[in-house]
Amino acid sequence: MNVQHCYNFKDFRHLAQRRLPAPLFHYIDGAAEDEWTAARNTRSFDSVALLPNALADLSELDISTTLLGRKLSMPLFCAPTAMTRLFHHEGEYAVAQAAANAGTLYSLSTLSTVSIEDIGKLNDQPKMFQIYIHKDRGLTREFIERCKAANFDALCLTVDTLVTGNRERDLQTGLVMPPRLSLKSLLSFALHPHWAWNYLTHEKFALANVRERMHNQNLLSVMTYVHQQFDRSVVWKDAEDIIQHWGKPFAIKGILSVADAKRAAEIGASAVMLSNHGGRQLDGCAAPFDVLPAVADVLADRLEIIVDGGVQRGSQVLKALALGAKACSIGRGYLFPLAAGGQVGVERALSLLRAEIERDMILMGCARLTDLTPEQVMRLA
Repeated sequence: MNVQHCYNFKDFRHLAQRRLPAPLFHYIDGAAEDEWTAARNTRSFDSVALLPNALADLSELDISTTLLGRKLSMPLFCAPTAMTRLFHHEGEYAVAQAAANAGTLYSLSTLSTVSIEDIGKLNDQPKMFQIYIHKDRGLTREFIERCKAANFDALCLTVDTLVTGNRERDLQTGLVMPPRLSLKSLLSFALHPHWAWNYLTHEKFALANVRERMHNQNLLSVMTYVHQQFDRSVVWKDAEDIIQHWGKPFAIKGILSVADAKRAAEIGASAVMLSNHGGRQLDGCAAPFDVLPAVADVLADRLEIIVDGGVQRGSQVLKALALGAKACSIGRGYLFPLAAGGQVGVERALSLLRAEIERDMILMGCARLTDLTPEQVMRLA
């Protein structure tokens, strides 16, 4: 089986499971504690049904949108994910170029294996950098200046990762980073020699943006870095200061309430990403789609609202847009395709999702994204 025989999220997930050593597959697939929130993220879209328009003029179809100051070919983009090269040796380069080829936004993580500068010069397509506020505020300012110099279009402040979530699957599989043989993982790595060969014969794993701050590039030091370097005393004034320093489009990721979305608007944020980190942080918290209507009712005219979490189908994107979102983002939705086939896999996944959005727009009787309104969805009991 190869990526050309993958037609949906489940197909890519299945192929990624075949190609990745078990600890790495479960690192993508897993979430915090009982994984209730991760499951709810996708299941929440089933709480509403679509109501198509009949006899609409669909001679011209346009699914493009403007987000964070840049025009995107579709209302879907690639969210930031850490340590992408673990899942395929092409890593962040593959995802960034696939997003560019699809005409959409790519988001680079602070904990990426490719530097801000290298992604900045890769192409001219829209780019966003995910930033955390460090105890060393000088490092935070340094990231901002580097993003300015590299011509990034937007910053995204992630606010839900002051500590790492309790991801028990990683403990059960014996995950360590960078990957190395252990008693728990020996058999799985031995059964995936193709992944091991590519990992060992390509660029050495490193967290490119913070390598000078980490003495040991392994899982323990990554977790220690988060716990020791990410500042737990961050307040709204700190976010406001970054927005003013940056001076360009700015999103806050990890918002799950109307009150916090209001505060984001008040301090000058351009967008909020309704997100629970893919269910990888606080298990038992709300799904982004569940809180979308309340946030949009109050703030859709003041902020761009992005639904980040659980998106696996084009129809789910349409549901989010109908209820007030400007766009959706995916993480696992491109990590599984990346693991399954590198850049080609990500390109196919984005192409399939784009085709679903276009097809579903026609079936909905909507020629433009602005035609999607709350009247096009029905809340189910």
